[in-house]
Amino acid sequence: MLWTACEKAGKMAASWRLGCDPRLLRYLPGFGGCRSRGLTRGAAGWSVGLGASRRWFHSTQWLQADPIKILMPSLSPTMEEGNIVKWLKKEGEAVSAGDALCEIETDKAVVTLDASDDGILAKIVVEEGSKNIRLGSLIGLLVEEGEDWKHVEIPKDIGPSLPASKPPVPSPSPELQISAPVKKEHIPGKPQFRLSPAARNILEKHTLDASQGTATGPRGIFTKEDALKLLQLKQMGKIPESIPAPAPPAIPIEPLPPPAITKPSYPRPMFPPLSTPGQPNVGTFTEIPPSNIRRVIAKRLTESKSTVPHAYATADCDLGAVLKVRQNLVRDKIKVSVNDFIIKAAAVTLKQMPDVNVSWDGDGPKQLPFIDISVAVATDKGLITPVIKDAAAKGIQEIANSVKTLSKKARDGKLLPEEYQGGSFSISNLGMFGINEFTAVINPPQACILAVGRSRPVLKLTQDEEGNARLQQCQLLTVTMSSDSRVVDDALATRFLESFKANLENPIRLA
Repeated sequence: MLWTACEKAGKMAASWRLGCDPRLLRYLPGFGGCRSRGLTRGAAGWSVGLGASRRWFHSTQWLQADPIKILMPSLSPTMEEGNIVKWLKKEGEAVSAGDALCEIETDKAVVTLDASDDGILAKIVVEEGSKNIRLGSLIGLLVEEGEDWKHVEIPKDIGPSLPASKPPVPSPSPELQISAPVKKEHIPGKPQFRLSPAARNILEKHTLDASQGTATGPRGIFTKEDALKLLQLKQMGKIPESIPAPAPPAIPIEPLPPPAITKPSYPRPMFPPLSTPGQPNVGTFTEIPPSNIRRVIAKRLTESKSTVPHAYATADCDLGAVLKVRQNLVRDKIKVSVNDFIIKAAAVTLKQMPDVNVSWDGDGPKQLPFIDISVAVATDKGLITPVIKDAAAKGIQEIANSVKTLSKKARDGKLLPEEYQGGSFSISNLGMFGINEFTAVINPPQACILAVGRSRPVLKLTQDEEGNARLQQCQLLTVTMSSDSRVVDDALATRFLESFKANLENPIRLA
């Protein structure tokens, strides 16, 4: 009874000092009830609880906690930007951990972003349809259940997701002083890091400089653990506060007189001529915005052709035995394609010749312990290569089912990252489009890619059982292997094609 009376008296006193209704004090820390940890018996305990509550009341917004930030994630190793395709949740809708928040178009496919916390989607910062959102940019905000989600504010420490358009700069008048442009140069000895989204959030929140730490992530990425170590060093006082260097003062210079324009002595036509809207003319064009997939394809193909020494080797394979086996399987209502036999033959040949199942990691060749075949699939947004895992251990029918499933997901843009990342050997088949033969570009860090043309009837001189020469019609298939000369030289590529041809022409070896 005495404790209850004291508690009531303390709440009344606090309400007088704070100027609010005593019933509202139950929302303040230390005034939740008799079991509150912020209150202790005795006068000293009361004063501590009230002081802390007053400080909390005046220093934070009423009944509003920090929102949970939803940042643009990295959904593939080569992803640098992403597009918001569609939001699957609306503002004010409850979200549980694991629920799908939105669809993000990466450089490979459209991937669903799942929520990692429970709460309410309070604010959609980046609307659907927005493009080229940098990694780590703020795209949405979550609040905990029970909080006022309608009045949530966007944190000021997060910059805009899209680059703001620069307003036109008016030409300076001769009376104004012109400041010399200051070029931003890299400071010698100061390392530059690629920051992970979690590390970027920690560094911006605590005003830390990544150059004072050490990046330990793959490919020199400054990870979350590196940021936490740097924060710990700062709290221990082992690193100084980062003070921005003052900008150099502007140096006024005299404006230069405009150069004299000399007219040519003969009439010169303007080239290209100006185009008139609605009337096509020389020099007119329509700009096509590239998708993230096509942008990455262009970048990787350019890097491959400029940094990887390509060597090419071609061979003709007789498909007579494969076509007979395929017809027998069709009678048993088992649908397989010639491409499925090619995938199986390549996987078996890689198992027989592990020296070809290699990659170049920058320092030298690396032999791979797995045989995963990347199969090129053409989509509306570009070429993508889903991976047939452990193809050497799969049967023809299992390979056929995997190719059908992954090809459909690739065309629908529903491939998961683990379904197109990796691979030790690539196959690109344009035979279904009527192409006789072609050469393909290597997909780094892989060392080889096999380009497959169409099968065609060819008359071939053979011998019968009695040794007599006769003409026989054969179905020939031309394959061309592009190989990285640093790891697969011409002799090794030639032996690989000989073994591949023998395996494809004898399907019994593929069982």
